[in-house]
Amino acid sequence: MSTTQHRSIRDRMAARRAQQQHRQSLEQELASFATPAERLELELILSRYPDEKTAEVRDILSRQQVQAA
Repeated sequence: MSTTQHRSIRDRMAARRAQQQHRQSLEQELASFATPAERLELELILSRYPDEKTAEVRDILSRQQVQAA
């Protein structure tokens, strides 16, 4: 395997780690909206934006709600 291939693999792994860290951070931040009123307020804010822009946040909120039930 060439140096370029090693660098490419290393870069992809680093990007994946950064993406995972971002998602974990977002999950923790969204978990702080714990009360029904806070969740409703967040849903109202999200409703102002297109689904394409809020899909990740909505997915996390949905999974957190299922886990809490």
